[in-house]
Amino acid sequence: MSATDLRRPPARTPPGTPRRLWTLLLALALLGAVTVLSVAVGSGMLPPATVWQAVTASDGSAVHATVVDLRVPRTLLGIAVGAALGVAGALIQALTRNPLADPGVLGVNAGAGFAVALAVAVLGVTRIEQYLWFAFAGAVAATVVVYAIAAQGHRAPSPLRLTLVGVAFGAVLTGVAQTLALTDPRTFDRMRFWGAGTITDRPQGTLSTILPWLLLGLLVAALCAHPLNAIALGEDHARAVGALVAPTRIAVVLAVTLLCGAATAAAGPIAFVGLMVPHAVRWLTGPDQRWIIGVSAVAGSVLLLSSDVIGRLVVVPAELQVGIVTAFVGAPMLIVLARRTRARAL
Repeated sequence: MSATDLRRPPARTPPGTPRRLWTLLLALALLGAVTVLSVAVGSGMLPPATVWQAVTASDGSAVHATVVDLRVPRTLLGIAVGAALGVAGALIQALTRNPLADPGVLGVNAGAGFAVALAVAVLGVTRIEQYLWFAFAGAVAATVVVYAIAAQGHRAPSPLRLTLVGVAFGAVLTGVAQTLALTDPRTFDRMRFWGAGTITDRPQGTLSTILPWLLLGLLVAALCAHPLNAIALGEDHARAVGALVAPTRIAVVLAVTLLCGAATAAAGPIAFVGLMVPHAVRWLTGPDQRWIIGVSAVAGSVLLLSSDVIGRLVVVPAELQVGIVTAFVGAPMLIVLARRTRARAL
């Protein structure tokens, strides 16, 4: 060993890294467990051996088709939608520096839902590959309107104003969408389950339609993680270290739009996932957005799939829509997290 090596300080593991790794591993383990439950459990109970045979060597029977054609696509869609909502919530909270912000609070989901309701009511659109574009347009429009109203001219909007304007605007859009559905029974029949938030009985090809947009949104989100860490310390500091503040904001809005637009088009407006998941993840991983975004993708899938499994069991043989269950599960957990001092600050 040379004298230079003796003078060089030993490499150190960044503070908190072991805890973050354990958090990520725990989230992945929970995702694996809940994925198995989602495939194995339903309103109609099947023996584990039958489920395993259906997944590994389906014979095309009605029992095996229930697993392969219904439960497996439903599970994969739940993983994709949960990851999208979890990451979108993390991005919104980082951008606004408001731990109580999520795409639903800021009106993004309501905008996407309103646009889809309008397309179904006025244009008779019923297929996801058709109304996906309306969901994207509604998400973009809602984001722009909320930001413009909250900005007060050339001033940057405060987190409080963004939240208040987003909640108010989202309530208006939700009310109008419900009015459109109630005034047209045919539209209401098409929209009632989707409007409650559901991943069951989705049209064939739903996941393949939204997957490219979700992957693009996740890629943009990953690219935004490092600049968001700099912006969290203040815009002046971010510019001093070379972060591009305005392009980062635009990229975050683009990612949230892609993620929420696709997720809402597929499963309807689902609340609390984007609000609660990053809030809890930040408490476990700290403020580094790279870890928050990554773990939120996994934890969002865990929460959505868990809620879906619960919805299948609580009112057997009927089912509760996953959007209803996330509200029941998410609200008490968010209250507990909000009461913890360490969970309040970004």
